[in-house]
Amino acid sequence: MSLHGLHVEVVGSGPPLVLVHGWAMHGGIFAPLVEALRAQRTLYVVDLPGHGHSRDCRLPLQLPVLAAALRAALPPAPWCGWSLGGLVALEAALQAPRQVPALVLVAASPRFVQGPDWPQGMPAQVFAEFAAGLATDWQATLDRFLALEAFGAAHMREALRLLRAAVMARGAPDPRVLAEGLALLEQTDLRPRLPGLAAPSLWLGGRRDRLVNPAALQAAAALAPRARWRELAHAGHAPFLTEPATVAQALLAHLAEYAA
Repeated sequence: MSLHGLHVEVVGSGPPLVLVHGWAMHGGIFAPLVEALRAQRTLYVVDLPGHGHSRDCRLPLQLPVLAAALRAALPPAPWCGWSLGGLVALEAALQAPRQVPALVLVAASPRFVQGPDWPQGMPAQVFAEFAAGLATDWQATLDRFLALEAFGAAHMREALRLLRAAVMARGAPDPRVLAEGLALLEQTDLRPRLPGLAAPSLWLGGRRDRLVNPAALQAAAALAPRARWRELAHAGHAPFLTEPATVAQALLAHLAEYAA
């Protein structure tokens, strides 16, 4: 399905569930998780604007715009967001509590970059190096990012292989869109709004994640009502690639508890 150039793949059967990918990726990255969930859920797998099959969609990568556009294209449903996609899912739930009745945030932090009151974030200098590298050699910078996404996973080489294959599977990423995504990650801080989050939320973090400190998810869950967090001991930044059954089980248990 498509609305204003936004591509959403619909697969599976059962109650609806929205999946939103992370920086530089597209919905195809969720293939292992889709296989684990498709018998129990109708999955709406999003390609964000400028990514994958939505590469011709010119909507800006700004959270309020993204969340509103996706809500217009999707039925009421729980949302699961990974990394940057977690910010989009969180914004959608804050905008429209009735349309997003439950949330699962995978390796997603309400503030990506470190601050004086947020030691759990990525050091600002490291983030700045990514932004500078993107301007001079986006391919090498992207590959470094993928290596960090895979690092620490129980099957790290397999995770890196899957990430490298996925990132080019729907065409090469647009450097302009990559830069917009980094800017979104750098500038966003949703922590002040977490106490008003109506949707019950599950925050899943990998103990070996080198991009999003699992302590950030634990701290975020402490700020939101009806929130819990779970650490996956053998996972890195993309646990659904190497432990799809574990992620699916945790996700389905969370949704079943709240009948979402």
